[in-house]
Amino acid sequence: MKKGDFLDLNIESYAFEGKGLARVPGEDGQNFVVFVNGSYPGDKVKVQIRKKKRSYAEAKIEKILVPSKDRIDAKCSYFGTCGGCKQQDLKYSVQVKYKEEQVRDVFERLGGFENFEIEPIVASEKTFFYRNKMEFSFADKRWLTKDEIGTNGEIPNSSFALGMHIPRIFDKVLDIKECFLQSDESNKIVNFTREFFKSKNASIYSTKIHEGYLRYLVIKQASHTDNLMINLVTSSQNDEWMNEYSAKLVELVPTITTIVNNINTKKAATAFGEFEINYFGDGYIYDNIGDYKFRISANSFFQTNTTQAVNLYQVALNYAELKGNEIVYDLYSGAGTISIFVSKKAKHVYAFETVESAVKDAKNNNKLNSINNVTHLQADLDKSFLPIVEHKSIPKPDFILLDPPRAGMNPKTIKDLIELSAPKIVYVSCNPATQARDIKLLAEAGYKLVKITPVDMFPHTFHIENVALLIKGK
Repeated sequence: MKKGDFLDLNIESYAFEGKGLARVPGEDGQNFVVFVNGSYPGDKVKVQIRKKKRSYAEAKIEKILVPSKDRIDAKCSYFGTCGGCKQQDLKYSVQVKYKEEQVRDVFERLGGFENFEIEPIVASEKTFFYRNKMEFSFADKRWLTKDEIGTNGEIPNSSFALGMHIPRIFDKVLDIKECFLQSDESNKIVNFTREFFKSKNASIYSTKIHEGYLRYLVIKQASHTDNLMINLVTSSQNDEWMNEYSAKLVELVPTITTIVNNINTKKAATAFGEFEINYFGDGYIYDNIGDYKFRISANSFFQTNTTQAVNLYQVALNYAELKGNEIVYDLYSGAGTISIFVSKKAKHVYAFETVESAVKDAKNNNKLNSINNVTHLQADLDKSFLPIVEHKSIPKPDFILLDPPRAGMNPKTIKDLIELSAPKIVYVSCNPATQARDIKLLAEAGYKLVKITPVDMFPHTFHIENVALLIKGK
């Protein structure tokens, strides 16, 4: 087998991050693994080998010869080109089954854990229109589909795009007219924004020459209130355009409650600005998780699937088994959503967060909910946070709650946890692989993994949240 070869394969199982797995006899008599992107167990496919390593290969589907019985028709016409959804052509009940199996595999095979309980995955109530935030990119190079190019090979104008990046291609964007992950209002906003700025001949920021006006369009839509935020991220301020854009957009979509312009003059390709200007409304939206109300700014983190966030937090709270007299540390606390959610069961919660604006939002959320037993603290969680604990004479924790980013925890933070030696830790993660890696280090220091519960926050993708309970000692 070599790169470029064509093979007919039977897909036997489903690997982590959404790739079908086939086995073929190797030269040494051992089975050789081939990962096939976009395939599912039960498929028979013709593939082309795209990458060949010593122990495995990666391949691309050329043709589905016999489809799996679990395949369905994808709802979205962009499926297969856009990188937003990976499994929309697979029955949802089967999606969650594979996700649960993959989490088990990560902890048992990669993590080497045994004698722990895996509770059934918590499926999402909504499989479409479940996202409260969508981020769309502007690009001066539009990805052209085969239909757009046409049989005569004529290339249409492709100098303006607003939509989603093509996987592994960072300088081209697929124009998106309709997406089923957020709402109909969201689609209207995207299409209006595209046409408005095209009519102005507005320039698009180039990451190569670092010039241009338009960068990102971020839409945040509350799930339990009627609040809707538009955040246009640009490289400079243009009051004339933004005032006209805001007035016409609110006329088209009257449910919009605030329009914000974030100004990002830096080279970094992020949808965050050094400052922001409100052109309509107060620059915030409000949403509920459980019994609590939260203020959300343009740059603050909020769980993307609000309905599932309640289920995720409830699993963490159930694992904690708080009696009401515990000191709780919440690390990577964001806007304070989970800190406030667990506060009703704790004596006091000390919430540590790196991002200054998120800490500010969290303090406002305390006031919104009349919470008096949560203290929000800014701390660089890529460094030791124990000096802050010592300086402020914060009592040692009875329970620690963790919800780090995908990369997991910094080794210095893990060292701090080991030194604090809390009797119980609940680790919430959007990346089971880095979660298992971190828990392995904690296990070496005397913690035992007791049980885990996967929670599907993102239907039609291979992403999965996982909640893990660790107990100190025996």
